[in-house]
Amino acid sequence: MKAIITSAICSSLLLMTGCTTQADSSSNAPLVTQKTALASGIEKANLDTSVRPQDNFYRYVNGNWLKKHDIPGDKTAIGSFYDLRDKADDDVKAIIEELAAEENLTQGSDEQKVADIFRSYMDTEKRNNLGVKPIQPIFDAINKLNNKSELAGFFGKYQAVGVGSPLAFYISVDAKDSSSYATHIWQSGLGLPDKDYYVNEAERFVALRAGYVAHIENMYKLAGFKNGKQAAKTIMALETKLAKYHWSRVQSRDSEKRYNKFAVNKLNDLTDAFDWSAYLAAQGVASQQDIIINQPDFVEGFGEIFAETSLDDWKTYLNFHSLSNFASYLSTDIDNENFDFYSKQLSGREEQRPQWKRGVSVVNSNLGEVIGKVYVARHFTPQAKARMSELVENLRTSYGNSIDDLEWMSADTKKAAHVKLAAFTPKIGYPDKWEDYSGLSINADDLVGNILRSSRLSHEKEVAKLGGPIQKWEWGMTPQTVNAYYNPTVNEIVFPAAILQAPFFNMKADDAVNYGGIGAVIGHEMGHGFDDQGSKYDAEGNLRNWWTEQDLAEFSERTKALVEQYDEYHVFDDLTVNGKLTLGENIGDLSGVTIAYRAYKASLNGEEAPIIDGLTGDQRFFMGYAQIWRAKIVEKSARNRVATDPHSPAEFRALGSLSNINEFYKAFDVKEGDAMYIAPEKRVKIW
Repeated sequence: MKAIITSAICSSLLLMTGCTTQADSSSNAPLVTQKTALASGIEKANLDTSVRPQDNFYRYVNGNWLKKHDIPGDKTAIGSFYDLRDKADDDVKAIIEELAAEENLTQGSDEQKVADIFRSYMDTEKRNNLGVKPIQPIFDAINKLNNKSELAGFFGKYQAVGVGSPLAFYISVDAKDSSSYATHIWQSGLGLPDKDYYVNEAERFVALRAGYVAHIENMYKLAGFKNGKQAAKTIMALETKLAKYHWSRVQSRDSEKRYNKFAVNKLNDLTDAFDWSAYLAAQGVASQQDIIINQPDFVEGFGEIFAETSLDDWKTYLNFHSLSNFASYLSTDIDNENFDFYSKQLSGREEQRPQWKRGVSVVNSNLGEVIGKVYVARHFTPQAKARMSELVENLRTSYGNSIDDLEWMSADTKKAAHVKLAAFTPKIGYPDKWEDYSGLSINADDLVGNILRSSRLSHEKEVAKLGGPIQKWEWGMTPQTVNAYYNPTVNEIVFPAAILQAPFFNMKADDAVNYGGIGAVIGHEMGHGFDDQGSKYDAEGNLRNWWTEQDLAEFSERTKALVEQYDEYHVFDDLTVNGKLTLGENIGDLSGVTIAYRAYKASLNGEEAPIIDGLTGDQRFFMGYAQIWRAKIVEKSARNRVATDPHSPAEFRALGSLSNINEFYKAFDVKEGDAMYIAPEKRVKIW
């Protein structure tokens, strides 16, 4: 559920208890206040001085690292983010293993649940002995379906426990009434990542389609199902029909076009071939009066496909997707087949991740905030939270000053922008209120049952939100997640504890690198509140235009220029960045580093920054920014991300933003004729 909600309304960076006193919001005091000598924070061993910083600053800062590091077979990417994720996995593993080593844990305690869900995942022998038996009740329910009304009910009931279907139901804040929750439907139903994978005739996509068909047949055989070859053809044909009605990812970015509220009794205007009453009753929302359909064209098309597809073909489709959705919790042969297609063929990962790492992911996904309590007690200090709070307020002040200085924006729009900026709610490190797992039963010998019960409880908690107040204490990420996000409908910026480490946030380093690192991350998330979609939401989180007509036109011209800039970046000779798909994140990056630089300069209080390691403060700031994007990725995964990920590849996140910032040109003497040079009149400045 949370994955759907995040993709629909939140913009992320990618990718123990106690109170602290926040700094005064008007303060521009330095982030780091120790009297001892501070490090530059620049990883000089990673520099490639054979590359001119004026031509490719990213490779100048990270090039030596890129040359010396290979991607292990169990990964598709390495780099700054991934290093911290590995560290977080190690830290979480240590917590789990300590709990799992204890005997006689109290049944029903959080400690027992963490230990036993991990044990249930790690018990390979039991999983192999059981085969597909743990999900046999789902297969039985599919095979007992007698008509399409029952099929609609199955879609609703079993999505809540993890079985995919063409309609993805979720509950989130109503974008035009941010004081209440609403039910939503998002397009779904595909086994391949995106519609293009079904219709693109390029050799790579043709090969992946053939691989997918073979994968379906293999999964059927491993599950002991008959007629796998025919089933694979049936499923591929059905999904291809669904894919043709899917909105593109660029279309689905548009918050206004996605907001289509229907009275439940008017859903038949979209399609009367589907039993909406049975579907919504099975979701537990039979009394709901309205629902938001994100992609109504898809639902109309789905209705046609639903009507013309036989019940037997839908059963075939559901049998496979049930098997696929639970594959990683079943026997080794099924798990490996699932890995071979989705990780190896599709993404280029050559080896399975170690089983313990996958077990950590299972714990994080199902009991994440139980682990989070211990994680922050061990790895996140009150001092770090206080300094982070101070930095957030410095960034907020600088963002406000930047709004005031915009020559192209009118006073009325500036006033509304200030109101929204002041209303940002920062969340730093960990939740003030922790998730309650008391209703979840976990058994060491019942892995699939654990997952089913966890999914069901999560769904019930979501349904219970309807009609109630907005749960603003809720987090969409655990503290041990290396990421950050902005949520427009509650106007919040969220920074989990795990990202607040070097190279993003270095307590032992000079301010410059911290402003270039975590400062730019904070600015990035603030920037999402004012990107091409976030700017459509007001201070209260409502989808409402607060711009004058002329200001909106000026803003659109600037975003158009950014699209054109990124469209020219070549990831491979035959593949460029999609400027429209990545626009929101590119605005976040450009805004983030611009505002962070401004905040850094303000923090100096008019004094000159010290020279450290032969580098000026400005140079360290920009180098600090470039080094947080240090990354290396396998080609298959890179191609998938360009097609599906709203973030630009790491290299262009650094190059694209810095090429537009005048102060970068001064710091590194970038001149006309250099590869990173953009004429002053063509440099994009939005915020």
